[in-house]
Amino acid sequence: MEIKDIKRIVELMKNNDLTEFAMKDDDFELALKRGSEQPVVYAAPAVGVPAAMAAPVAAPAAAAPVADPAVDEDDGLIEIPSPIVGTFYRKPAPDADNFAQIGTEVSEDTVVCIIEAMKVMNEIKAEVQGVIKKVLVDDASPVQYGQPLFLVEPR
Repeated sequence: MEIKDIKRIVELMKNNDLTEFAMKDDDFELALKRGSEQPVVYAAPAVGVPAAMAAPVAAPAAAAPVADPAVDEDDGLIEIPSPIVGTFYRKPAPDADNFAQIGTEVSEDTVVCIIEAMKVMNEIKAEVQGVIKKVLVDDASPVQYGQPLFLVEPR
């Protein structure tokens, strides 16, 4: 299953006011749940994976509130969220340059990172036009569905 398929399912869930979705294939299982503060996503291969890898992934704790919202320097910036649960990589190979860094100009089709999920490397596109202002995740860190990865100043 590709990221675009998962995004399409999430969009259908929103449009039809569905709170849960589950799908099982011969080699893939996907369960989505929405309606709480943080979405919970379960994704695991159906066969041949140790139980620890197939366990549900807990949603991250909510961020601490900003002390003075009137001085929030992130106002007007657009988030590039993670479309899947996985491991975030800023570059295509250990010896390569980062896909995107602060100051990089991006368009809708610009690849900004890779997220590895179940041994599959998924290229993540910006889907917005602008300039990267912040990178919110460290390289090789785990990310959750919907977690902001980058902040972009729109053009």
